[in-house]
Amino acid sequence: MPRLFTALEIPAPVGQSLGMMRGGLPGARWIDPENYHLTLRFIGDIDDALAREIAGMLGRVQRRSFELCLDGLSAFGGRKPRALVAAATQVAPLMELQAEHERLLQRLGLEPDGRKFTPHVTLARLRDSSSQQVADYLAARGYFRSAPFQVSRFVLFSSRASVGGGPYVVEADYPLEERVLRRA
Repeated sequence: MPRLFTALEIPAPVGQSLGMMRGGLPGARWIDPENYHLTLRFIGDIDDALAREIAGMLGRVQRRSFELCLDGLSAFGGRKPRALVAAATQVAPLMELQAEHERLLQRLGLEPDGRKFTPHVTLARLRDSSSQQVADYLAARGYFRSAPFQVSRFVLFSSRASVGGGPYVVEADYPLEERVLRRA
């Protein structure tokens, strides 16, 4: 059974900039830059028939391309940090695209995602990193801001069970319509 999720890919130049943030945090298991992505909707382990149905349903999404930027580093987990992330700006086209994925997948019978969507790119999974070590790391590097980049497609990724951090395989890609400037 494939383990699937929908996501936005991170362009190589942005991934390289994020990759420069690696290191200097004890207990961090760093994600390889080629596996950076912004998850829109985790789907989970499903059978091949449902995977085909999902792939077809996602093909109906019609959205425009948009610009996105990563703005700041933070950690998830509070007093027991579990992940170091780069936050994405919460622009309307991103939030609407994610909400549409959620609606479509619920129509196919998937349970609602119980977590509030917080757009981010995971940089490292943390094991035994103290909140003080994470705070020190963020004090030194948390200012990160990427150059704006164009989001022109979303993808359906598969991953191997219980690996976390890749490698991920693009099972299908879905282009977003290019914005056309009209002249008066």
